[in-house]
Amino acid sequence: MGRWYTLPLLVTALAGCAVGPDYRRPPVDAPDAFRFEEKDAKDLANTAWWEQFQDPVMTELIGIAIKENKDVKIAAARIDQFLGQFSSTRSLLFPQVSGSYSADRQRFSQSSSLPFQSSVEPILNQYQASLSVSWEIDLFGKLRRQTEAARANVLSSEEGRRATILTLVASVASAYIGLRSLDRQLEIAKETAESRKQSLQVFKERFEGGTVSALELAQSQSEYEASLVNIPQIETQIAQAEDALSVLLGRNPGPIRRGRELAKLDLPAVPSGLPSELLERRPDLRQAEQDLIAANALIGAARAQYFPSILLTGLLGSVSVQFSNLFKGPARAWSYGATASIPIFTAGGIAGQVQQAEAQHQELLLRYQKSIQVAFQEVSDTLISHRKSREQLEWQERQVKTLRNYLNLARLRYDNGYTSYIEVLDAERNLFSAEVAYAQTQGLVYGSLVNLYKAMGGGWVAEAEGMANREPAPAPPH
Repeated sequence: MGRWYTLPLLVTALAGCAVGPDYRRPPVDAPDAFRFEEKDAKDLANTAWWEQFQDPVMTELIGIAIKENKDVKIAAARIDQFLGQFSSTRSLLFPQVSGSYSADRQRFSQSSSLPFQSSVEPILNQYQASLSVSWEIDLFGKLRRQTEAARANVLSSEEGRRATILTLVASVASAYIGLRSLDRQLEIAKETAESRKQSLQVFKERFEGGTVSALELAQSQSEYEASLVNIPQIETQIAQAEDALSVLLGRNPGPIRRGRELAKLDLPAVPSGLPSELLERRPDLRQAEQDLIAANALIGAARAQYFPSILLTGLLGSVSVQFSNLFKGPARAWSYGATASIPIFTAGGIAGQVQQAEAQHQELLLRYQKSIQVAFQEVSDTLISHRKSREQLEWQERQVKTLRNYLNLARLRYDNGYTSYIEVLDAERNLFSAEVAYAQTQGLVYGSLVNLYKAMGGGWVAEAEGMANREPAPAPPH
């Protein structure tokens, strides 16, 4: 028996390196700097950037979403799923021990023609208790490679949860900003409608006094009614935006409480960073790399099937026809052995599994490389979007001021009889369109910063992830 106990240690010592390639991060062709990089950018990758808007309601909504959003909870459940898979896979590296007990009672037929049964008691009892052990010696690393892949899957699921949180925070902030932009557009539409309503009342009084024609009255009436058409359209968009934001918060569709007005939101600083840092800052890239690590490990697990498989087994127990004698010396029974098997002919079965594993690794390698390129593109796109949207906002602000002055002059010219009312209507239409476009671009400027923080990634994802472990925030009143 002494040699039996030393055999596992000897085999384990012989188990050197596992079959298959060890993972090495593939080289990345990263640019030295981002295109359209901002000179005044700051290193804010590890801060809760949404707090820079100085809107407590936005911050509160983001906290609620992190705790209650269903996608985040689904991602957390996936982590538990892969943790269980890792535990079950890793357990095969260790001896598997099981115990059993059985009790049987059997009666033989006394009418049988077999001669020996005449001298045997017709009723036979048998009791058996045993402890069995089996252990597959991972000499060529098949189980270790499978465990390595399972561990990578756990880490991938954790990064997937962080990627979900990254997307969620950006989506809530963008949805809230979009909602405030629509609120401003609704204010402009209502202010325009009220202004045209007052103009219509003046035209009615002038028409009754005979100073304006029926044509001018009809023009004023049509413009007032046209301004009313815009209101339900924007109100529909607002209600739909509230419903979408409610789902992000993990709630049924409903109204959303507002905080600061769009124009009063603070503009966060532009985040800085190097392209090469994205590999560590963005959870979706870290997730793609863990998937690649898992696929790399499965190549070794598939190749290990070409080599012998060694299984050690042992059993220790007792067998007796009387329960009182079950645990006495004469009832003792034991056995041990070793089984080695090696595939000789599989008709290409193992080769097909190896080919599948290698092809999957190649696919995930290309996906990883593409994800990096897309990440560089997203940062570059958001940088130029933010810069150009700010330039656009400056010009639109000047345009709005110019059109307001133009409208005042058009009304003055009309009141003094120098022009027709058509010029006033044209000035009103242009001002309304410019003010709505200005509100939309304001939302675009803030939204581009949100997208930039999302594209840059960083430690703020861990900050947001930590919010999920705090006490639930109270639901804001509607």
